[in-house]
Amino acid sequence: MKTAARFINIAAAMLAGAMIFAGANAAHATNQLVARVSLSQQTMEVIVDGRTAFEWKVSTGRKGYGTPTGSYKPIRMHKMWYSKKYDNAPMPHSVFFNGGYAVHATDAVKRLGRPASHGCVRLHPDNASDFYKLVETFGPGNTQIVIVQ
Repeated sequence: MKTAARFINIAAAMLAGAMIFAGANAAHATNQLVARVSLSQQTMEVIVDGRTAFEWKVSTGRKGYGTPTGSYKPIRMHKMWYSKKYDNAPMPHSVFFNGGYAVHATDAVKRLGRPASHGCVRLHPDNASDFYKLVETFGPGNTQIVIVQ
């Protein structure tokens, strides 16, 4: 996606999230952020208030390392995290959703679109940054991460 279009989409999504603070006039807005990850398609669809805002390639768990399916809320976030389990591997813009599983950036962008991780959901660094900002804006309580086959 072109940079200008990406910024416009992010700005619109953040504006929708900011409506939470607008009071009664925003009562009909749902103010929900949903990240729907398809393991079979290796994609993440980002849905803002019921409308698809983004669709990105991901890498999920490779053979022997599953990515858990289900519906989750973010449990913690870190701009930069280093995996204690996997040799201090960097996990920029981490949004943890189930124990040590997170949505985070990867530098292995050529592997996006196919399983390649130890179970986390990997994104292009730009997309991971955008997703992190969206979760910050909407709040973990208004964010759902859904992982399906």
